[in-house]
Amino acid sequence: MEYAIGKTGRVVAARLFEGEDIYECIEKIAADEKIKSAAVLITGGFRAADVVVGPKEEKPKIIGNFKKFVGPGEALGVGTIYCDNDGPKLHIHTAIGKGDETVVGCPRGGAKTFLVLEVTLIEIQGICAGRKPDAKNGLNLLRFE
Repeated sequence: MEYAIGKTGRVVAARLFEGEDIYECIEKIAADEKIKSAAVLITGGFRAADVVVGPKEEKPKIIGNFKKFVGPGEALGVGTIYCDNDGPKLHIHTAIGKGDETVVGCPRGGAKTFLVLEVTLIEIQGICAGRKPDAKNGLNLLRFE
């Protein structure tokens, strides 16, 4: 196990509009505000998303098992922002629902907002952490310095 202790910094509240991509918007806020570490909360709706619902294969590298969500539907999620060599990266897991369908996982591949998505970023200050490539499994994993 690795861990670090930090303090709460700024709190950012944002509203995403119909069709906006959650990754593009949240990572842009973090980059513009120079936020390197944060907790992320979302509440609202998704128009569509490709959601990783577990591994399809684990060897030699992890390959995600994707499920397509076609909304509109309700969404809530929790995640983090940590930087890699290219800047802030969002890692978020969500529960997305429409009628009797519920999908829980990591939305990727065009996670688009339906009507409104409320986003709260809680900055974490005083820790040295980032995402680093892990050659063994092919993922960018959180590491503390």
